[in-house]
Amino acid sequence: MFHAYILKCNDGTLYVGSTNDLERRVHQHNNAKNGAHYTKIRRPVTLAYSEQCETYADVRRREGELKRLTRAEKIKLIGV
Repeated sequence: MFHAYILKCNDGTLYVGSTNDLERRVHQHNNAKNGAHYTKIRRPVTLAYSEQCETYADVRRREGELKRLTRAEKIKLIGV
């Protein structure tokens, strides 16, 4: 199972990503020395939204769709 997700960063910005292990990936965003530079300098981050996808191809497609949303559309989706 794969997950497309949106994180809310400490500075109020939103980050979109995808993974096959959501709990591990959110932990990495908050604690790992390597990984996404964007979230590393905006810690802590919190999981604001996620959805499951069956295949890697599906999750990559959905991640792209989420990234193309405007900030207002993302906020509406996550219900903030």
